[in-house]
This record gives sequence, C-alpha cells and structure tokens, in this order.
Amino acid sequence: MRGSSAGSHSGSGRSHGSSRSHGSGHHHRSRTARRRKRTRRIITWSLVGLAALVVFSVAWVGIRALLAKNELEAAVPLARLAQEQILDGDAAAASKTARDLADHAASAAALTGDLIWRVYEAIPGLGPNLEVLRSISASVDRAASGAVLPLAAAAEGMDLARFAPAGNRIDLQPIVDLQEPAHQARVAMDTAAAMVESPRVAAADVIGPLADARDEYVELIGQARDVVGGLDRATTLLPPMLGAAGPRDILLLFQNNAELRSLGGIPGALALVHADGGGIGLVQQASSSDFPRFDPPVVQLPVETRALWGDNTARYIQDATFTPQFPLAATVAREMWRQRFGQEVQTVVAVDPVMLSYLLRATGPLTLSTGDIVTADNAVTFLLQDVYLRYEVSQQDAIFAEVASAAFDALAAGGADPRALIDAFAQAGAERRILIWNADVTEQAVLHGTTLDGALPEGDPEEQAFGVYFNDATGSKMDRFLQVAIESGTVTCRNDGLPLYEIHVTVTNTAPADAATSLPRYVTGGGDYGTPPGSITTTVHVYSELGTYNLGVKLNGEPTGYHPTSDSGYTLSKVVSTLAPGESAAYTFGFLGGESGMKTPIIEATPLMVPLEPTGASLSCDTAEWAALR
Repeated sequence: MRGSSAGSHSGSGRSHGSSRSHGSGHHHRSRTARRRKRTRRIITWSLVGLAALVVFSVAWVGIRALLAKNELEAAVPLARLAQEQILDGDAAAASKTARDLADHAASAAALTGDLIWRVYEAIPGLGPNLEVLRSISASVDRAASGAVLPLAAAAEGMDLARFAPAGNRIDLQPIVDLQEPAHQARVAMDTAAAMVESPRVAAADVIGPLADARDEYVELIGQARDVVGGLDRATTLLPPMLGAAGPRDILLLFQNNAELRSLGGIPGALALVHADGGGIGLVQQASSSDFPRFDPPVVQLPVETRALWGDNTARYIQDATFTPQFPLAATVAREMWRQRFGQEVQTVVAVDPVMLSYLLRATGPLTLSTGDIVTADNAVTFLLQDVYLRYEVSQQDAIFAEVASAAFDALAAGGADPRALIDAFAQAGAERRILIWNADVTEQAVLHGTTLDGALPEGDPEEQAFGVYFNDATGSKMDRFLQVAIESGTVTCRNDGLPLYEIHVTVTNTAPADAATSLPRYVTGGGDYGTPPGSITTTVHVYSELGTYNLGVKLNGEPTGYHPTSDSGYTLSKVVSTLAPGESAAYTFGFLGGESGMKTPIIEATPLMVPLEPTGASLSCDTAEWAALR
C-alpha cells in the first residue's frame, strides 16, 4: 500500500512537474513570439519610416532644386538689366529691377541652404551637383543684396549727367557720395566671385546643363566684379586727381601708334592740365620737338632697361615709352617736363588716337581750322595717316595740338553723352589705351593689378602671364602698315610634368609695293636709320612671368638669332624683324614652366591702331616646337 501510495504520489509529482514545465515553455514561447512580432513591427515601421524619410528628403531636395533653378534663371538676367538701366540713367527702374533680383536671389539661397540639402551634398555623384547649385545661389544672393541693390539705391538719388564734365568743371560731390556704397559693393562682389571661383566649385564634375550654367555665371560674376572694382577705384581716385584736396597738375602724353613703342607709341604731343576743386583747364601744350636731348639722362635707369634700350629711354621724350613699365616711363616724362618747363606734375596720363576716337562717340565731331572734320570713324586714319600725306612736317605738330585742344574743350565744356563717355573710358582701359601714374604711392596702390597702372603682367595660380611688346626701329611712321597676330598655347610632354608654353607672333608689312616712292619720306624714314624705304623694322620683345625658363625663338619653324635676357625678374627674348612690303614673318617663342601643372597663358600686348585680340593655339607633343626637350 505504501509502495503503491508512494509510487502513486511520486508519479503524481512527476506528472504535475511535467505539466508545469509544459505551461512555462508555452508561456515563454508566447512571450518570445510577441517580442519578435513587436520587433518585426518596429523594424518594419522603422524601414517604412526611413523609406518615407528618404522619399520625402529626396522629394524635398529635388523640388527645392527645381525651384532654386527657376529662381536663378529669373535672377541672373535681372543683374544685366539693372546695370543697363543705371547706365541709361533710369535709376527708378534700376532700383525696382534690383529689388526683384534680390528677392529671386534670396529665395534661391534659402531653397538650397537647409540641413537636408547639406546632408545630400555628401552623396557621391549627386553631392557635387548640389554643392555647385548652392554655391551659385549663395553667390547671386551676395551679389544682389550686397552690391546691386545698394548701388541701385544710391543711383536712384543721382543724375548720371552730374558725373560728366560741364563748363570746364566736374561736380565732385556725387563722386564722393558714391564712394562708400561703391566700396561696399566691391567687397560684396569680391566675396560673391570667390564663392564660385574656388576649384571645388569651378572644377567640380557636374551634369552638362549645370556645368554650362556654372561656367556662364562664373564669367558673368567675374565681369561684374571688374566693373564694380573699377567703380570703386574711380570714386576713390577721381576726387584727389581733380583737385579735391588742393591744386593738381596732370601731364598728358599723346602716344602715336604709327611709330610704336612698348606702351603704345612715341609721345609725340604733350599737354599740361591743371585741376582745382573739380575745375579743369588745359594750360600748356608741347610737341616732342620742344624737348632737347637730355645730357645726362634725366633719371638713373635700371641696369636691365639700359641693356635693352640704352640711355635713350631717359634722354629723348620720344623714347620714354620704350620700357613696357609705365611707372618708369611716367617718372622719366615727368622729370623731362620739369627740366624743360619748370613744373613738377603729380600725375601722368597716357592716351592714344584710338581712345580719342572712342571719346568722340560721346562728344561728337571736331571741326579744325583747316576745315577737316574729325569724327569717331575717321580720327585714327586722319591722325595716323592723312596728316602725313596731306600736310607738311611744319604743319603736322600744329594740327595735332589743335586736335588735342579741341577734344579737351569738347569734353570739358559739357554736353557729352554720359553713357557713351563711360563706355569710351571702359573700352580704352580694357585695351590699355589709357595709363595712369600718380606720384602719391597711396593713390597709385589703388590701381595695382589693373590695366591702368601699366605694370608688367601678373598671372595667378590658374594663369601664366606673358607680355608681347613692339618697338619701331625704322625711325618713321610706317607702323600703321604693320599687321600683327598673336597666338598662345601650352602642352605638357615631359616626365617631370613641367609645361611648355609657346607664343606665336606673326608680323606682316601691308604697305603697297611702291611704298618707297609713293609714301612721303617722313613716313618711310628715307633709309636714315638703316631700314630701306618702304620696309619696316620692328623689335619684338616677349616677356614671360617669373619662374619660367627661356627655350629660344624660331622663325618660320627654324631656329633664329635672338637676344635672351631679363627685366625685373621676367625672362624674355628679343628679335629684330625687317620686312619689305608684302613680307611676313612667323616667330615662335618658347618658355618652360617652372613648376608642374599647366596654366592658361594670357597675353598683354602693345596697343596697336587696330585692337589686337590674341587667340589660343592648339599644341600637342607631336606639333609643339620644343616638345622633344624631355
């Protein structure tokens, strides 16, 4: 019985224990299943949420990108329109256009500046496109709000005509009032340009349409920066140069492009302008024949200048512009004027007949005592050709003086078209047909890095600068027949990565075949300086910026004699070309870069009668003249 009871109890205990174990396992599995179910739901909804977030953010970025694109397409043309309206004197319309531009630009910047956009910029492939679009938007916004809008607001209260001379006086107050907004606009425009000119943006690999838009905008903002920078410099310099702080004497050099010098031409005519409180007057004129040979030279020239051109640069007024460095030429001319006439000027300005033709678009024609009518269309031909053919040498200086005086009077008296006047100075400045030097170093520093200061060319990390300068060695006025073409190119063929630069200069004598007899002796030179009548002898100097190596010169593909030397740290090659009528010579100047990596070659050249536009040359390691030098 006990045994049975014990067994029965024991069995009951096992059965109970087994029942508890089964219930606990079932309960555990249920909890695990529920946890798994909950986890699956969490994961599922998380994935759904993440997918929704991705879809939302993609849609967010995509829609905002499209909206930003539309805002930019509406904004950029308004920048050009505002500039045109300001120059046309429609300040009210310009102010409204500027506000519209600022609104579109601010919207584009806001659409592309949020956190989600920035996160997507980190995605390979897509990211650079978003960064470029954001940078352009921010740049347009900075230019609009910091430059265009303030300038338009300043122009709204001004009459553009007040900036033009009238009654031999220029009202300086509008210029002074514009100084602060012009300077602020320049700072803003510099910042806006820097946003898109950095390699991270300018060289980013983006889709074709965006790349095209970026490149177009980079060019546009660069041009706008130059315009605003010019305005800032003008408002800074014009008041002191026009006598705001006291009387100012200005020496004008009129360069004659028919007898070339590095800076443009011989200073054949000169004039002294006196400015005081905005009042301006032409008080004295002179010609090159009024100056003696100075002995000793009026200044101590640098050794390199004497080696290139001798002491004549500081002995003859006609040769002061041999050097391509206008600050040096200006100090020479200033000292020659002082020694000859006893007046020490504070400013020297060089111009040429081509610039005069641009100014006549604004002032209208000039009628001379000879009955000749000088217009914007015929000024260059009349001054550099007709005068020599129709008048005796004794009359030529008087005609040049009368043209200079009449042009100054027409400009100073008033009535010139303000817009045409601004365009004339802008075009002449871009072509280096107006050069300015101030004795005050602070004033001159304002012009540094511009075409107006006439210094040797300077490149940057992206550009390699070259100077191509021409000087007449015929001793005559034959250079109106000299035709010039310039090309530049670069290629890398060496294992060390140093780039090769080639400058191609082609010169042609376009004089008639019978020039020796059909042209006056005064034009041909009559062979007095060793050049046969009708031929043209020209020295060609090609300067290469610091850090490059001179490889030599070839003429029509064959090595030719040349003079390698240096000037102010620039390496250069000089050749002398003598061409009979109809002859042409093609020179190739070679230079090796001083560090690996190609830069875009840029050319600064002597201003000729016809504007010179250097072009690019396509080079390869098979065609480049010095490619074999590895």
